[in-house]
Amino acid sequence: MLIVLGGLPGTGKTTLARALARRLGALHLRIDTIEQMLKSAAVLKDELGPAGYLVAYALAEENLRLGARVIADSVNSIGITREAWRAVAARAGVPAFEVELRCSDPLLHRQRVETRAADIPGHRLPRWADVVARPWEPWSADLVVDTGNLSIEAACDAVIAQLEG
Repeated sequence: MLIVLGGLPGTGKTTLARALARRLGALHLRIDTIEQMLKSAAVLKDELGPAGYLVAYALAEENLRLGARVIADSVNSIGITREAWRAVAARAGVPAFEVELRCSDPLLHRQRVETRAADIPGHRLPRWADVVARPWEPWSADLVVDTGNLSIEAACDAVIAQLEG
């Protein structure tokens, strides 16, 4: 199965992805890590465009074909990337489960964005102004999780309950 997480920066995607990966024994693919490594290796000197996503799609498909459960961790803010993840799952012959993360408390969301530290060497985290200015296309995800009022453990439980239900 492919579990696709999406949400604005600071909503808890990576934290939830890591918790799910541990609990489900799944592979965690994080776009931020892939993109930062492409930048650090000077593979791409200018704008990355879709490069990080394309690498992640290929890695996800390869691992899904091997029978692994894969968690895709990215902002995933536009329909074209969401459809691409669905296509990856379809080509691999597995279901896709989409989870949109939101933080309904704008003060908490801003605090998270402004106080977190980068955990990838060289990675520049977005500022609050970047987050609020980011385009977001409406999404009909299978599950919406509000991390503004749920702990990561409760969010993880909610995703797993939906997967098992």
